[in-house]
Amino acid sequence: MSRIGKKPIQVPKGVTVKIDKLNLHIKGPHGEMHHTLPHGFSVSQENDLLTVVRPSDNGKDKALHGLHRSLINNMVTGVAQPFKRVLEISGVGYRAQLSGQNLSMTLGFTKPVEMTLPPQVKGTVEKQTVITLTSFDKELLGQFSSEIKQAKPVEPYKGKGIRFEGEKVRRKEGKTGKK
Repeated sequence: MSRIGKKPIQVPKGVTVKIDKLNLHIKGPHGEMHHTLPHGFSVSQENDLLTVVRPSDNGKDKALHGLHRSLINNMVTGVAQPFKRVLEISGVGYRAQLSGQNLSMTLGFTKPVEMTLPPQVKGTVEKQTVITLTSFDKELLGQFSSEIKQAKPVEPYKGKGIRFEGEKVRRKEGKTGKK
């Protein structure tokens, strides 16, 4: 039995889960999400606990058991309390601006880097160097924040670029002169 897959999922107050054969509809105060289970899998609900049940003990079903339990848990958690991702911009003249759903970043290129936030993602910019993104969809939030980071990854010599909050970048020593 998968250690992750056999854990029950606690459904917080204010979140409703509707199970329709292989489809799950999860609705909460911050959003609504849908999930489709693979053939043979099922979800049982007792009071405020959800349990994912796999059809057999073969390798593929064991692998999918923990995966789908984690995906459902992230959905239930996200609609109750949104996920948050913070990105820091470091470098002279590097800054970001947010107008509506459009994010514009000046990152040392000839033109600013423009990105449009997905509809499920909310963003704020503080002090022009800290971008805070929140969303009830953890997968979408992680994908979009990594796309922002790829616009200007942190370089190891001066440490300039976009990084996640608390991320450590290993710094390299520069060139040394002739002796």
